Amino acid sequence: MDSSVIVALIGGAVTIGNVLFTTLSARKQKRDKRTEQLEAGVQCLLRAEIIRSHEKYTERGKCPIYAREALTRAYKAYHALGGNDVATDLYNELMELPNN
Repeated sequence: MDSSVIVALIGGAVTIGNVLFTTLSARKQKRDKRTEQLEAGVQCLLRAEIIRSHEKYTERGKCPIYAREALTRAYKAYHALGGNDVATDLYNELMELPNN
């Protein structure tokens, strides 16, 4: 085989490899950004639920067991997503309320 054909084939393979790498890299960056945005949105919703529950149950002066269980799950997910602010204090206050 002629050396110029081999060089052209190698050049074509490198070009195709670069295109594939660039395309896959761009897709991964887009997917990572979307995941980050989804995590921020879920964290925001969980925080809002903790705040809403705090208002509801402190007004009632008690927090039933079923609500505590749901709040604990919501808080663990919120905390795992990086949330750790006023919602932590609100959660702790809710857990101190009587449950009956």
